[in-house]
Amino acid sequence: MIYIRRAEPNDAAQIQRVYASTNTYAGTLQLPHPSVEMWQERLTQRSPDDILLVAVYDGVLVGTAGLHVEGKARRRHAASVGMGVADSFSGRGIGTALLAELLGLADNWMNLLRTELTVFTDNAHAIHLYNKFGFEVEGTYRAYALRNGAYVDAHAMARLHPKQPRIPVTGR
Repeated sequence: MIYIRRAEPNDAAQIQRVYASTNTYAGTLQLPHPSVEMWQERLTQRSPDDILLVAVYDGVLVGTAGLHVEGKARRRHAASVGMGVADSFSGRGIGTALLAELLGLADNWMNLLRTELTVFTDNAHAIHLYNKFGFEVEGTYRAYALRNGAYVDAHAMARLHPKQPRIPVTGR
């Protein structure tokens, strides 16, 4: 069974193990060989507006997902999503459970209109997950990030709150 809860500072070592997974750091902007100290700092220094959840499967922390609310006043209606699942737990519903919980918070508790993320264009599994939750590709960043010695493209994806009317684009 998958249990989702808020991350706590004492989760640093287990989160470090998630992001030490080859596919996890390759699919995010993390670098190989993350330190426990870096994760301890991230867990204690984060903004109170940010949400960081963890997925626990049979007592083992196997994934994380974060919702990072924009700080600028004119962008407070938006938040970005970041997530990672340990390689050995990919395909077991961990990402689905984490994303469902994050979007439930965004939609029902945080008054967010827009949720956005970036995903590497070759990460078909993640793109499928995001599409399932209503995210749409809004554009593609060419040579977005360096991964294993090569520059790779990434999609900018976003989802508007499903109960909010579409806001017309003006000024073009």
